[in-house]
This record gives sequence, C-alpha cells and structure tokens, in this order.
Amino acid sequence: MIRIDVKLDMKGLQKSLDDFQRRQIPFALAKTATGVAKQVQKAETDAISDIFDRPTLFTQRSVGVKAARKSDLTATVFVKDIAAKYLEPFELGGKHFLPPSKRGGTLLNPKAAQLNQYGNLSKGQLRRLTGRADVFVGAVKTRGGATVSGVWQRPAAAGAKGRGLNRGESLKLLVRFGDALPVKQRLGYRERAQQVVQATLRTEFEKAVGDALRTARG
Repeated sequence: MIRIDVKLDMKGLQKSLDDFQRRQIPFALAKTATGVAKQVQKAETDAISDIFDRPTLFTQRSVGVKAARKSDLTATVFVKDIAAKYLEPFELGGKHFLPPSKRGGTLLNPKAAQLNQYGNLSKGQLRRLTGRADVFVGAVKTRGGATVSGVWQRPAAAGAKGRGLNRGESLKLLVRFGDALPVKQRLGYRERAQQVVQATLRTEFEKAVGDALRTARG
C-alpha cells in the first residue's frame, strides 16, 4: 500500500503550557495532523494530474485521508487499494501492472484499438466486443509461432448474415494486448509528502491551537 503517516509528538511543548492549554492540546494536535494530511492529499492529487497524461477520474480521486483523533494523533494519507496496485510501480519502480481479464489476457496496454480520452480501452467498448458470440478474449498461437493475447473474432459461417462479421478464413485480431513495459514516470510520493509536512506543520499547528483555545473559552 502507498501510504504516509503524519504522527505528532509534542511532549516537550506540553510541559511549557498551563493546565487549561494542556487540556486543549490533544484536540489541537489531532486537528493539526489531519490538516497537514489534507495538504499532502491535495499535493499528491495535483501531482497525479501533472505527471500522467490524461489520468482517469478514478485515478485522480484515489488519494484518501484517515483523520487523526485525540486518542491517536496519527493521520494517514493513502492511495486506495485498486489504484495502489497500478500506481505502486511509479513509486517503487518496475513494470506496469496489467490486471488479468476473467476471460484471459490483460485489459491494459491495448494495441490496434480505438482508445478513449484517457488512452485506455473503455469497458463499454470491451463489453460490446466480447458480448458477441463470435468474439473471445485469449491467447492464440499464430502461424509464425508467436503467441498473441487479445480480442479475437472467429470466421463467420458460410451464408451467415449480420453486421461486422469476419468474412475471412482465419481468426481476426480485433484488439492486441501489449506486454508490461517498465514505467518511465516517477510519482515521488514520499518525497513530496515530506516536503509538504515540513512546509505546513507550523502553520497548521498554530491555526489548530488558536481554534481550540477560542472554542474552549467561548
């Protein structure tokens, strides 16, 4: 999982406070940690749009925050599980994650196919293709000896009528699934999070303490 914990330890600070201020500190620290975590979330979300070409809304909205509490002064910034699987190589290095299809093959890195605005094969397009009785997803060994994974269409029976039939004598490759390639971009998730924490911690703490004291006195 791609995650960052913002944990605050202010024991030294609490020693310099009076009893009234000390009672408000747990609330202020929890609010501080959560505020900093939300700043990290925004920075990571903005970076996804900057780093990747046409990321999907699902990817753009994949960074979440778990708020801190006065009993647990840790706020967590994380990438949701599904997105974390394919974003992890961009943080740690390696090859693109290609999730397997239930019918065989993979659903990413399509070749010889019309892609949507995000550069992906849309689920609707794939459903339309695989919903046909003469179409299947799988790996086929070609006459040249190569094994090609993709969406294939069987030859139409003699005399068959209908739109989009394969009138040839052999299987027709509709969509070819490419192999997983090494990632080129880097998220820089951890480094960015550390920079945001250092840049916003003091401001968020001062704001949280002020809010806690005003609320208590009010």
